[in-house]
Amino acid sequence: MTTRLRLIIAGALAVILLGGAIAYAVVAISNYQARISAPSGVSTTTAAKASDAPRVVFRNTATGAGYGLIASVPLGDPTGTRTVSDIPCDRVYQTTKFTTCLRIDRGVVTTFGAYLLDNDGKQLDKWGLPGLPSRTRISPDSRLASYTAFITGEAYATVGFSVGTHIVSTAGKDYGDLESFTFTVDGSPITSTDRNFWGVTFTDDDNIFYATGATNGKTWLVKGDLAARTLTAIHETAECPSISPDGKLIAYKKNVSTTASPFWNIAVLTLATGVEKILPEKRSIDDQVDWLNDSTLLYGVPRDSTAGDSDIWSIPANGSAAPKVYIDHAWSPSVVN
Repeated sequence: MTTRLRLIIAGALAVILLGGAIAYAVVAISNYQARISAPSGVSTTTAAKASDAPRVVFRNTATGAGYGLIASVPLGDPTGTRTVSDIPCDRVYQTTKFTTCLRIDRGVVTTFGAYLLDNDGKQLDKWGLPGLPSRTRISPDSRLASYTAFITGEAYATVGFSVGTHIVSTAGKDYGDLESFTFTVDGSPITSTDRNFWGVTFTDDDNIFYATGATNGKTWLVKGDLAARTLTAIHETAECPSISPDGKLIAYKKNVSTTASPFWNIAVLTLATGVEKILPEKRSIDDQVDWLNDSTLLYGVPRDSTAGDSDIWSIPANGSAAPKVYIDHAWSPSVVN
């Protein structure tokens, strides 16, 4: 094959790929426009200023003008009228001071970003993401934030996925990717190239956090030390942890599958005793749960019948009852009080 022919073929392929990308973008934008122009299935309102009252903040997935935007409901009335902002997010987390928003900015050229906002929506900082947004958290005192994005693959179930997770201070300091921390399992350092870390949850001590560590097909709940830049495995088979407000329990998704396809149950670990309890949720849950209070968990579940829609469910952390819907047409909950 001549050089000229190679260039002609390469040019033709580039045109085809570009055309495909443009067609994909046009379809995605068209579907989004159709979803936001349809009548809303829930009662909504808007507010010029964010509420200071106790609330549950989430991504609104109800069809209509507020689709994909940050929304909230009063903590005492989760089925009531939701206040919808004008801020789109694919993943959101909020405290009394700040909001983190992970977003796919779709277009002919798709970009990914993590945004730090005040609770009136003003952008304070932004970080580029290497791929699809995944997880985000803010520390209880609002001094630290974390964000996770996929570098390759489309989900944790994808073979060969890779993620990047950063911890930053809300004052502007970047502590770097967790892959730069020292990772140990049973006292031995793990330096393999397939290490991955994701799903940070912060404690009341800004130096101590928990996250997921993974290598060689295994996952661990890891305890992180920010000053020492270390990650220490403390419990095997745990992903996307979330610590309870009183710091006594950690909930996470646990892969209980015996096949190559993961199936995640929700589990709760008592830190003082190391006792783990599997909760009576029969569906596979691919989410980082949040705590409604010290005894109840919240998490998102996609609707099988409607692509792009989901609900937030609740379940007792002691496993005493089955899960139930907490907020219809919602995703990515955070409790602010």
